[in-house]
Amino acid sequence: MRADSIAAYTSFHGGLTTPDGQSYSSETAPIFIAHGGADSSVSLDDVATLAEELETSGVTYEIGIYSGAPHAFSVFGSDAYHERADQRSWDTFNVWLEEML
Repeated sequence: MRADSIAAYTSFHGGLTTPDGQSYSSETAPIFIAHGGADSSVSLDDVATLAEELETSGVTYEIGIYSGAPHAFSVFGSDAYHERADQRSWDTFNVWLEEML
């Protein structure tokens, strides 16, 4: 798939640091990020740093932070599963995706 055919990207409780030597261009497709406010693997500082990078690069993005949700909050059957965060992030993602497609 060619990069210019990508409509959007999404990250649910993903790693958010940008690897050394990489950056975002203004041509990057919009990004939706769902992040747990209680995530001890990826800090809120990491979220803020990514937001600054995306803003500086002119990338369209949306970040949802879900209070009380740990890392992997949408993994059914796991100790980390957080129903409210899972449902709200999925609802937000679906609305956002409709806008992007």
